[in-house]
Amino acid sequence: MTKPRSVDPGGSEQVLGGVQRKAEGEARSGVLRASSSNAAMCPPSAAQPRQDPRIEARGVPGLGFVGALAAVVRGGFVESRHFGIAVAVDPAGTPIVAIGDVDALVLPRSTAKPLQAVGCIAAGASLDGEEAAITAGSHTGEDRHVALVDRMLASAGLDRGALGCPPDLPEDSETRSRLVAAGIGASRVLMNCSGKHAAMLKATVAAGDEPSGYLDPAAPVQKTITAEIERLTGAATGIVTVDGCGAPLVAVPLLGLAMSFGRLATAAAGTPEHQVARAMREYPEFVGGRGHQNSLVMQALPGVIAKGGAEGVIAMAAPDGHAVAVKVIDGNPRATTALGLTLLSKCGVDVSPAADLLEVPVLGGGQPVGRLELEI
Repeated sequence: MTKPRSVDPGGSEQVLGGVQRKAEGEARSGVLRASSSNAAMCPPSAAQPRQDPRIEARGVPGLGFVGALAAVVRGGFVESRHFGIAVAVDPAGTPIVAIGDVDALVLPRSTAKPLQAVGCIAAGASLDGEEAAITAGSHTGEDRHVALVDRMLASAGLDRGALGCPPDLPEDSETRSRLVAAGIGASRVLMNCSGKHAAMLKATVAAGDEPSGYLDPAAPVQKTITAEIERLTGAATGIVTVDGCGAPLVAVPLLGLAMSFGRLATAAAGTPEHQVARAMREYPEFVGGRGHQNSLVMQALPGVIAKGGAEGVIAMAAPDGHAVAVKVIDGNPRATTALGLTLLSKCGVDVSPAADLLEVPVLGGGQPVGRLELEI
């Protein structure tokens, strides 16, 4: 099992995720070369991603290429452990901390939504601040979220019937209980991804394309989104699958995911990236919702952007471009927010206003009997 290793940009040979690399020169040029089974990274200044012909991997790395991230301790006994890969980068994209094979490909799930939001704007969607925030977010289905999605659809001459995401109940417990008590069941607009889908539809209509085909990976809006993800992450993996909401999902290197959030955080005014980052900062309640951890992080740490995803993925970035990304390989998300904040702190970011989010209690009989202990 590999151990977490801080990266010295001026060092010689280092072991990251079981792969021995010559860091000197590569780190200084902003390039970390992937192993033969993963995508090659481009320098942060590269305008176009490079396709790596050596891509063979079709999944997250095995235990030989990951590190220990957190332990679940109950009454002093280590009940469970979470392993994975994690990285923190400086504003130039050079790793400061790397745990496991950070060049490994991951499916970013909803952590990709801010990048997809950039793609929607680039494809022609006109989004105001709240609309850009909910496009980049996983809303909890509160009434204000539903009203906003309805407004987005109406502006494109569409209604809820155009949404291609699956029906769901709200994540927000208060709203869910009220709707269930009123006999209102699952619907597409209540699904946490409906904001992103509405933005994809707006871009499709703006381009004069047929709305019914907006989820086809070959649709113009999806091609633009993929191109923007490749540009921001610096990698073209060629791996596209289907997310839980039905939208195309592009695999990216974890390092590239962190770099992309750093680019969002520092983007120049007037760019789609800046528009999305500003919207997330100004309207965190539309990125998540009441009590949602992404929203709580951004409310506690003004200027920071944060977005988690299913299967144990999260990325965050500070206003100066320091950024982090995590993938827990067992897919459990309970440690991701605490891990992301801890990695940001290792970049020099003061995360003390979000200290409550660093504590994850282990309960017994409804009372704390232990805690989640981070191992990074």
